[in-house]
Amino acid sequence: MSASAAGGEFGALIEAVRAGSPEALASLYREYGAALYRLAYRLTETREDAEDVVHDVFVGLPEALARYEERGKWTSWLKRVTARVALVRLRARTRRREVPLELADQAARPPADPDATVLESAVHALPDPLRIVVMLKEVEGYSHREVADLLGISVGASRVRAARALARLRKVLGDGR
Repeated sequence: MSASAAGGEFGALIEAVRAGSPEALASLYREYGAALYRLAYRLTETREDAEDVVHDVFVGLPEALARYEERGKWTSWLKRVTARVALVRLRARTRRREVPLELADQAARPPADPDATVLESAVHALPDPLRIVVMLKEVEGYSHREVADLLGISVGASRVRAARALARLRKVLGDGR
C-alpha cells in the first residue's frame, strides 16, 4: 500500500494502526521499513543502531499517529520521525562515548569501489554535527529549513554546517575549489 493510493484506503490503514492493528502496522513496515532503515543507517552509521531506530519508530507509531495531522506528504513525516529517533540514539551514544565497531570492520574489507570508499571514509571522518547535516541535506534531500527543524538549529546554522562539511570533503578529496 503506497501513500499515493486512494486517500480513503490509505486513511483506513492509518486509522487501523492508530487503533493498534498489528496487521496494519506490519503493512506499513513492509512498505516503508527498508527506506527508514537506510535513513537511520546514514545517520547512526551502524546496522544495530539503525535496526533499533526502525524498531523504535514502528513500536511508537500508533502513539505518534495520534499527533499526525495528515498535512504534507506521509513519507516526509515518517522520515522526520525516523530522523528524530536516530538523532536521539546518536546523542545517547555520544554521551556514552561509544565507538561504532562497524567503522573498524569497514577498514578490514577490501574496497569494492576505491572512489566510493574514499568518499565514505571522508564523510565518516566529519564531526557528527557536520556529517548529519550533509547526510540530511545532500543525501536525503531535505531543505535547510527541514534540517534546521529536525536538529533544533537555525536555517543559517544548517547552511554553515553544510558549507563547512562540503569544504572539508573537498579538501580531503583533493578538490581545491
